[in-house]
Amino acid sequence: MKKVLITGANSYIGISFELYVAEHYPKEISIDTVDMIDGSWRKKDFSVYDVVYHVAGLAHADVGNVSEAVKAKYYAVNTDLAIETARKAKAQGVRQFVFMSSAIIYGESAPYGKKKRITRDTDPKPANFYGDSKWQADKGVRKLADDSFTVTVLRPPMIYGKGSKGNYPILGKMAKKMLFFPDIDNERSMLYIENLCEFLCQVILRGEGGVFWPQNAEYSRTSELVQQIATVVGHTIWVSGVWNWAVVLASKMPGKIGGLANKAFGNMSYDQSMSRYDFDYIVADLKTSIERTEG
Repeated sequence: MKKVLITGANSYIGISFELYVAEHYPKEISIDTVDMIDGSWRKKDFSVYDVVYHVAGLAHADVGNVSEAVKAKYYAVNTDLAIETARKAKAQGVRQFVFMSSAIIYGESAPYGKKKRITRDTDPKPANFYGDSKWQADKGVRKLADDSFTVTVLRPPMIYGKGSKGNYPILGKMAKKMLFFPDIDNERSMLYIENLCEFLCQVILRGEGGVFWPQNAEYSRTSELVQQIATVVGHTIWVSGVWNWAVVLASKMPGKIGGLANKAFGNMSYDQSMSRYDFDYIVADLKTSIERTEG
């Protein structure tokens, strides 16, 4: 049995992973969790664990008007804490360190009307301090890898599922309340939480290291996603290109309005070949994942 320590208590991903393992892999993986908010975690003995899974971090930053103190906090938590945790794990004989990086290290989505397809050869270019704090940690923990210390870095796209935070709940509210929605042809990579959890189980049980880009087996389109959510919850919404002009107009506006339009209807996807491995981790397709999320 693999003994896993999750560093970061009460996180959406950490709790979801713990519940998934309890249901699907109770005889193969055992999990403990340690809170990283105060310094007491530094006294914890990591040597009894095979794997440290680091999920502690700050996300969903409002990067528009932020003080230097806030930026420093992101680097302290997302970068310094991650590297310190990895060093402790290595020093105490842990065999594998799993780190949650993010697609944010590749910058923002391409604006409306422009494509952004990330490949294995795409160089990370963070667009702000949040993305850079994750990128510095991504690089920092990988430098610690050697023959006795496996480092596994995941760079997932937007993660969603029941109880998730971030952009998906915003789309969900729109799908449940709006009567009309534009029909925009965009392309985004997403990752359902149970697909992520299965992926984690596989790399932990196999002890695989390196950089990974897990994603759903199909791309998402914002308009289609909103339509699917509305259908699941029994709400009627008219998705039509009649209102596309409003998105075009909003995307060209400076400031927050343009940013929101491009964030919602822009393009950012991983090449699917990056996300195929020697094991299957897709436990739910897009339609099923929406049903489980909204059910």
